[in-house]
Amino acid sequence: MLLSTFCFALMNAMVKKLSYLPTMELVFFRCAIASAIGFALLKKQQVSWIGTNRKLLFFRGLFGTVALYTFFLTLQKMPMGTAVAIQYLSPIFTTIFAVYILREKVKPIQWLFFLISFSGVLVIKGFDPRISAGMLAVGLLSSVFSALAYNMVRSLKQKEHPLVVVLHFQLFGAIVGAFFLAYEYKSPAFTDWIYLILIGIVTQLGQYYLTKSLQSEKIAKVSILNYLGIIYALFFGWWMFDEHQHLSTLFGILLVVGGVVVNILIANKKNTA
Repeated sequence: MLLSTFCFALMNAMVKKLSYLPTMELVFFRCAIASAIGFALLKKQQVSWIGTNRKLLFFRGLFGTVALYTFFLTLQKMPMGTAVAIQYLSPIFTTIFAVYILREKVKPIQWLFFLISFSGVLVIKGFDPRISAGMLAVGLLSSVFSALAYNMVRSLKQKEHPLVVVLHFQLFGAIVGAFFLAYEYKSPAFTDWIYLILIGIVTQLGQYYLTKSLQSEKIAKVSILNYLGIIYALFFGWWMFDEHQHLSTLFGILLVVGGVVVNILIANKKNTA
């Protein structure tokens, strides 16, 4: 899980490094490279890529692509640590949507920590002049669509091969990205191509190590480690982009991540009770 989190942090840093390229262009190359790797893995395992639950796979691809585009946009326009912190609200939205989509139960105490996390967003917005109301809305939209995509993934559990689910998301992103390239395309420089290829590779590595950790250990023991990503984000933001966070912003980030982590601990305790 530590390797997975590090790989995704590298991806975030490289996306921000390429902020001068159109956002959808980054989505296209990220998804196209990952799709090629996905096809190769499915062929090696002799698994059909088509799938049988076409409607759910379509919506998983749609929601995932919107989430990815809006997240990349916030990485390009916001301080890196703040963009990642707002994205970390997605487990809360996932839980809320699961009440209606998957008929799951939520303990009353969890709503308190939901409010704590959202209060952290208000603190970040209120004390950081670099965060516009419009870009904050885009970040929240990314979390919402990530949550919808996760619920589609959970609905497809034991119905489709995991690689098929991942591939349909990557394919959807590549196809939509290719369409937008016809209207907005900026030719990457040689070093840009290196970053674009690395984004696709580290994304796939992150997915691999994530799957490996969840298959090797109880989810409750490793899922919390994923939130070390905020430390990576703050470090890369400071080291690579000279981003400095105010104490009030760091407090807001702490409220967001703290509320989410406590909710995960409560949910894990509920599931193992």
